[in-house]
Amino acid sequence: MASPLCKKCLLSDAGGQMYKDKIEKLLALMDKEVKAEKALYEKRLSVCRSCEKLSGEKETAGTCLACGCYVELRAAVKKNRCPHHYWERNAAKS
Repeated sequence: MASPLCKKCLLSDAGGQMYKDKIEKLLALMDKEVKAEKALYEKRLSVCRSCEKLSGEKETAGTCLACGCYVELRAAVKKNRCPHHYWERNAAKS
């Protein structure tokens, strides 16, 4: 069994500068019409960081255990939804 990297890590938090740079590059290349606004993106990531479905294992850091996506990339697309509707539930509370 792999040792946990941390309890709740996004790929950019867990993978070091190389992964952070790659995610930032992918986000920069994303079409502005498709991309979520920064405030929405950050709010989604905040929900993911507190979610029990966010993997903390080194090999799968930053992935959603419910659907297998990299949450930082899923959260960046405006039309995307959380498979458990956590983003929507959190938005309703705000």
